[in-house]
Amino acid sequence: MYKLMTNVFNTILTIISLFVFTSCDKQSDQEKTYRINGTLTVDGRARTYLLNLPPGYYESDTMLPLVIGLHGTGGSATQFEHDYSFTDKANSAGFIAVYPEGVRSTGILGLRTWNAGTCCDFALEQGIDDVKYIRTLLDKLVTSYKVNAKRVYVTGMSNGGMLTYRLASEMPDRIAAVAVVSCSMMLPAPLAPSRPMPILHIHSTLDTKIPYVGGIGIGGYYFPPVDSVHRVWAQHNGCATTPTILTDDNRYQLTEWPGCGTGAVIRRYLTRDGGHAWPGGLKSNRRGDEPSTVINATDLIWDFFKGYSLP
Repeated sequence: MYKLMTNVFNTILTIISLFVFTSCDKQSDQEKTYRINGTLTVDGRARTYLLNLPPGYYESDTMLPLVIGLHGTGGSATQFEHDYSFTDKANSAGFIAVYPEGVRSTGILGLRTWNAGTCCDFALEQGIDDVKYIRTLLDKLVTSYKVNAKRVYVTGMSNGGMLTYRLASEMPDRIAAVAVVSCSMMLPAPLAPSRPMPILHIHSTLDTKIPYVGGIGIGGYYFPPVDSVHRVWAQHNGCATTPTILTDDNRYQLTEWPGCGTGAVIRRYLTRDGGHAWPGGLKSNRRGDEPSTVINATDLIWDFFKGYSLP
């Protein structure tokens, strides 16, 4: 009888131990937060962002690349993430993605914009220092998460692409490469980066909101021709003066400026379909342009980024 009671007691202890340790493991897994809605105060304003950590982040000591994704006018962190399948790419490729948000206007629509220098709307009119915001956010992420500071990249759509160009000019010491979609460059001062910057630019010939050839577009702003933007960057990057056309068919034209300093290149996809939209993505709203289907911008951008790091 004693032996039987001892066996029963030991069995109960084993079950309790298994329950306790299993519960601890589950609790531990629950504490591993992979999506963070964050807030920073910059110049007295609460600035918001969405951070996504890829699977396996907590199980590895590896320092990971960081991609900063900047939405267009009227967009948001979740809109950028969803419409361009960017978090899906981050999770499969194993990089950290952060989606900062522009300041909302005080108008009835409350549209978010970025101050790219000479565009756009509320952020420009209020003199919002978005370069400072991104720099402050980057400082926080590098300090708080396993970010490889030599592999930080920035990409943006439309107004977010304009800010990307500004960051490339004003923060080249912090950014390894940039990629933009459907935008031009709207700097407040002459371009003066301290080092060559690898650039991927994606645009459509059918884009009327920010015309590839330049001119008056959405919001009544004048947008410089993309060709002139790249000629200026090619000069500062020390690239060959004459670009090379790698592909030119009824789908798209792929142009590249080789021979830039430190191995950087300027690469441009000009699609024959689509419009003011993210190729391979979703329409941002029912009135938006149809995205190009001949390329996938998200895939091309990550393939471009992973070839570069800061010295």
